[in-house]
Amino acid sequence: MYNIIKSFVLLLITCCSFHLFATELDTERAPVFELVVLGDSGGGRDGNLSAFLLRDLTDDKYVALDAGTLLNGIEESLQQNAFSGLKIDTEQKLTPSINILRNHIAGYLISHGHLDHIAGLLVVSPDDNAKPIYALPSVNKAIISSYFNWQAWPNFSNRGNSPSLNKYQMVDLPLATNVEVADTSLKVSVFSLSHPVESTAFVIENDKDIMVYFGDTGPDELEKENKIEKVWQYLADQVKSKNLRGIIIESSFPDNHPDKYLYGHLTPKWLTKELMSLSALLDDPAILKSTKVIVSHVKSSTLKGVDASAVVQSQLQQHNKLGLNFIMAKQGHRVLL
Repeated sequence: MYNIIKSFVLLLITCCSFHLFATELDTERAPVFELVVLGDSGGGRDGNLSAFLLRDLTDDKYVALDAGTLLNGIEESLQQNAFSGLKIDTEQKLTPSINILRNHIAGYLISHGHLDHIAGLLVVSPDDNAKPIYALPSVNKAIISSYFNWQAWPNFSNRGNSPSLNKYQMVDLPLATNVEVADTSLKVSVFSLSHPVESTAFVIENDKDIMVYFGDTGPDELEKENKIEKVWQYLADQVKSKNLRGIIIESSFPDNHPDKYLYGHLTPKWLTKELMSLSALLDDPAILKSTKVIVSHVKSSTLKGVDASAVVQSQLQQHNKLGLNFIMAKQGHRVLL
């Protein structure tokens, strides 16, 4: 009888231990998105300007999130093996970077028309292939009038001054409406952001998983338009049934930069304050702790020996009362979300 009881107790302990172990495993979410950083800087380095590639890990097509740098970023990412998880189309006649540009980028999500977010697309357009450009109507209008006008650049779009070369189909995105990104499994909803020109937040969804990419934006408290709050409210509602995987957002300047000279940008203080506003809207604030916050668009310091990105990173941690997982975007890096 003793041996039977002993065996039963051991079996019970084993089952309980397995259950606890399985529960711990369940908290480690398998990634569903891949993010490749083509450019992380907010200015000062023309070969490293705001641009990311995002894909569903089961797909071989990315969508570009802004395009300040394209070929330079792709080449740097190839050197750092950032595309190691991608089943690359073996187009032998093309260089590796052009192969990825043509065969593995399905389209562009452009947040606004400032050059540090679109210069790479303009420069590479003669070598690119046909694909859509998704943006708010005001952003597409700015791209057509300022660049694809046969003065600043040939008109590679399907609108504007004749002749239209029709390489890029300009797709106007309505606010807060789910739109499919062609040739991918992704869907996108857009929100307006406060900046000297209208900027955009892209909420990207794949079935039950969701993330958000912010173009340039100023803090709500200074801008007085509550545009970031509208993004947070949408996310807070969505995460009741979906997994929030990542937030890509800027912090252009360190905290000592005067508010009156931010011109529609964030600092570590303002960024963490905005994230605290999101946390307050969530039914379960712990959701944010399992969400990767990728910080980008840090403007290079003009002072000798000062690493602006390191300063911003340090200040973010000083303000990090929520215990958030901050990741500084770095050109050529691959981030799984």
